[in-house]
Amino acid sequence: MSYTLNIQDIREVTHDVRQIRLEKPEEYTFIPGQATEVAVDREGWRDEGRPFTFTSLDTDPYLEFVIKIYPDHGGVTDQIGTLSAGDRLIIGDPWGTITYKGEGTFLAGGAGVTPFIAILRDLHRKGEIGNNRLIFSNKTERDVILKEEFRAILGDRFVSVITEEKPSDDAIFLDGVIDKTFLKSHVGDFDQVFYVCGPGPFNKGIMAALEELGARPEGLIFEE
Repeated sequence: MSYTLNIQDIREVTHDVRQIRLEKPEEYTFIPGQATEVAVDREGWRDEGRPFTFTSLDTDPYLEFVIKIYPDHGGVTDQIGTLSAGDRLIIGDPWGTITYKGEGTFLAGGAGVTPFIAILRDLHRKGEIGNNRLIFSNKTERDVILKEEFRAILGDRFVSVITEEKPSDDAIFLDGVIDKTFLKSHVGDFDQVFYVCGPGPFNKGIMAALEELGARPEGLIFEE
């Protein structure tokens, strides 16, 4: 089933990331970590659906997505970047991606953090954030999505990693990618659940390193 929904509000999260809130259909439900196909209600784009994760909670009176815009790709996100309140998006039914399976470490690269936003917001709302950690890797400080919110939710269990410039705040500068050495130094305990989401090479490298460090295969949760 598809729904054509009005955009209520668009806000700039970073220089190339937008928070988009839509009207919410009656009886539309989803769980944190789920996604749906999203298309732009414009001629030539209605059949060009792309998957995006809900960042709102099911209890919110709106649907929200946090979407990175790629204007040089000439694709769906380029179109989304030109939208305003009052324009419309077409969404489908929700489907599963990353499901929360207990306390652990979330490892995100760039816009790959989006499936974790609703999960962490939901845990925070319920007072169940516990010992969950988020290690969030970005190229530059200006790329970090919802930095202040993650700090408010997780405190010192939010670890920001910057890879292409030395940060001015308390983020960790890593001249390269998160690898086995970094994980061994900053995680320590590999008998826990790991949630991994980012670009393909990020996912592949993290998963291989975690397996080499003794993480349980059944404890590795990642977006396929």
